[in-house]
Amino acid sequence: MAIKITKKIKAYSVATPEDAAKAASPVPAATPAPAPSAEIIQMHEKLERPEVLVGATYKIKSPLFEHALYVTINDIVLNPGTEHELRRPFELFINSKNMEHFQWIVAITRIVSAVFRKGGDVTFLAEEMKAVFDPRGGYFKAGGVYMPSIIAEIGSVIEEHMKSIGLIKDPAISDEQRALIAEKRAVYEQGLRKGEGAAGGDIAVTGEGTSFPPSATLCAKCNTKALVLMDGCQTCLNCGYSKCG
Repeated sequence: MAIKITKKIKAYSVATPEDAAKAASPVPAATPAPAPSAEIIQMHEKLERPEVLVGATYKIKSPLFEHALYVTINDIVLNPGTEHELRRPFELFINSKNMEHFQWIVAITRIVSAVFRKGGDVTFLAEEMKAVFDPRGGYFKAGGVYMPSIIAEIGSVIEEHMKSIGLIKDPAISDEQRALIAEKRAVYEQGLRKGEGAAGGDIAVTGEGTSFPPSATLCAKCNTKALVLMDGCQTCLNCGYSKCG
């Protein structure tokens, strides 16, 4: 095929088969550069401690100790002022006048604080500590909740703190469940007044605002001394659990 050249030739080169292949292949479209995004800071052990931390102090009064324990949990705020703002536990301190158990108290504060700073899922700490049993036996705290050891109550405090900062989601009791619990409590109290309920006498206040009968036994579900016999079935007046379903 003849091509008419109308302009002056200034330079020339010999075309090769490779040049023809390159000309035939489509030119890939330029990929747009990724939009810059802010770095999300996660909890890790190399994160430096800020000058100021927010936290809370919890008082533990146990019959196993002459003096109260004061548990302080300080939190670090990650990504403040953004949609990724998080509050995570950073360190733990335990203070008391009782110096008898100073060594294990220091050990717990250091180990728990180190685990907090590692990051990741640290909620297992509460469950592990709540499963520690004292060979001398546990005790009931205010409200009839059984604590198998002082370590378990410290674990319970850590769990409560994690719930308050949103690290542990506490399953809310539905309105129907609350109504069922209130109904069972009313039926049981009415039966006691008529002499038809379980033996144990009048209902006595066993904790802060609670009214579980003194004859109640420990509920395996909520760990509260609120399990009574109703209609031939063990029923919890605190969480509504029933062995009969």
